[in-house]
Amino acid sequence: MSIASGAPDTSGAVGVEDAPLYVVGDVHGHLEPLREALLEQGLIDEDGHWAGGAARLWFLGDFTDRGPDGIGVVELAMQLSEEAAEAGGSSRMLLGNHEILLLGVYFFGDHPVPVAGGSTTFREIWLRNGGLQWDLDRFTDAQALWLARQPVAAVVDQYLLVHSDSNAYLEYGSTIEDIDGEIRDLLGDPEPLPCWDLFRNLTRRGAFMGETGALAAADLMGELGGRQIVHGHTPIPYQTGEDPALIDGPRVYADGQVINLDGGIYLGGPCLVARLPLREPVEPPVSGSDDETLGMVYDIDEDPEYR
Repeated sequence: MSIASGAPDTSGAVGVEDAPLYVVGDVHGHLEPLREALLEQGLIDEDGHWAGGAARLWFLGDFTDRGPDGIGVVELAMQLSEEAAEAGGSSRMLLGNHEILLLGVYFFGDHPVPVAGGSTTFREIWLRNGGLQWDLDRFTDAQALWLARQPVAAVVDQYLLVHSDSNAYLEYGSTIEDIDGEIRDLLGDPEPLPCWDLFRNLTRRGAFMGETGALAAADLMGELGGRQIVHGHTPIPYQTGEDPALIDGPRVYADGQVINLDGGIYLGGPCLVARLPLREPVEPPVSGSDDETLGMVYDIDEDPEYR
């Protein structure tokens, strides 16, 4: 069975609207902090149902792994997608590298995949990335097909929303529509290697850091649109060296062109849900920390080269 069989066209390009826009960073299975953050913003009620009216909510991906209830996060996102639409709002998500890895292990499991110096399997890489068996045991075909139908990028109110702080998206096309179409085709391939290559590419990070970061950000927006990039994927503490417990909001960097919304929840940081445009000033990056994640390719904890 292919991952995305029967998936409809789900282009991520979205027009400008007047309703409030909220964006959620990486959740990684931390369902209760997510509920608390959404409740604080008035997007859900005490019972966990949509209360945002016409508001627009975007998740930047990485629902699962490293936290206690990844499938609970998937279930909540699916529920909010339906409830928000019924209320005249919207709740949508972008695919992150952990969704792609979850789809890989669900459909291809122990099939060998190539790594430097040999081979491994989707299951082994998933476990090394914080995969939890109880999530896999609860994951269903309906959830897998729903995830596979989601876009990987969107332009909303002149914000370019992506999961990864990477220009790897341009390897799949020069427009959001082309990129989403190519990735849908790859996820529909019955062979495992296209999914594996997609996972590896979307684990790249650090493109907007360092001396060339602002140029890389401008290049990505020049191709895909938007005036400011909003991403997750790389925890803010990895970029700045800060104590995760002290992170209290998004980080703006790359000459103001990029917003990072990954608070590092699995490191002890917050679940960040931000309304755009940002209203609070953001501290400048810690001096000398910008090269720490530059050029990282994989998101594998045990190997510092790929952390």
